[in-house]
Parts: sequence; C-alpha cells; structure tokens
Amino acid sequence: MNIKDRSIVTWMVSLVAIIFGLMTLRSGFMTLFVPETRAVSGDVVLFVLWSNFIMGFAYIAAGMGIFMRRSWAKNLSLAIVAITLFTYAAFGVNIVAGGIWKMKTVKAMAVRTVVWLGIAYHTVSSTKTMNRN
Repeated sequence: MNIKDRSIVTWMVSLVAIIFGLMTLRSGFMTLFVPETRAVSGDVVLFVLWSNFIMGFAYIAAGMGIFMRRSWAKNLSLAIVAITLFTYAAFGVNIVAGGIWKMKTVKAMAVRTVVWLGIAYHTVSSTKTMNRN
C-alpha cells in the first residue's frame, strides 16, 4: 500500500493517537517513577494512573495500526474505548465511595473518552478500506 493511499483524516487520526500515547507514557512514567514529580502530584488514584500509563502503549500501537491501515486497529481502538470507560466508571465509584480524587482527573478522563471515541469511530468507519493483516 502506498502512503499516498491514506486520507488526510487517517494521517491525522493516527498522529493524534501516537502523540496522545507518547504524552500519556511520559506523564504516567514521571508520576509513577520520578519521586519529585510524584510528590508534586499529591494524592493520586493509583488504579487510574496505572491504567492510563499502560494504555499509553496501546494508544501508540493503535496509532501505528491505523496509519498502516491494519484491520486489527479497529478491535484495539474499541478495546481502548471499553477499558477507558471501565476505568472512568471505576473512578466514579471511587468518588462516590469517598475516595480521593481531583477535578483534573475527571476532566482528563473525559478528554480520553472523547478522543478515543472519535478515533474508534474513524477506525470502525474506515475498516472496509483497511488491510486484513
């Protein structure tokens, strides 16, 4: 497949997914493994932090799959949406149960959800033109 065969939207979607993944990995790594950053972050909800950090790898893989127009990118994008929604719901339960939380986490999870719903929508809608590898 020729690079010219990719639409500008597919280029942008794959680039957003990859950049989002790199930013997620950097942020998660710094908060999880750099004591100074962890201290400045204050109270964190560890299951949200770990989920987001691990998902950073999936974001990059999905972005690469979307760029290469692989059909498995659809399933990975849908799995990312499902895991993000599950983590967001569990975070909601944490809040209702009186656990620690920050409004910035609520907003960040909302952004993750919207971004990945958009990426998954594009990926599902363009699956017919993707390679079956």
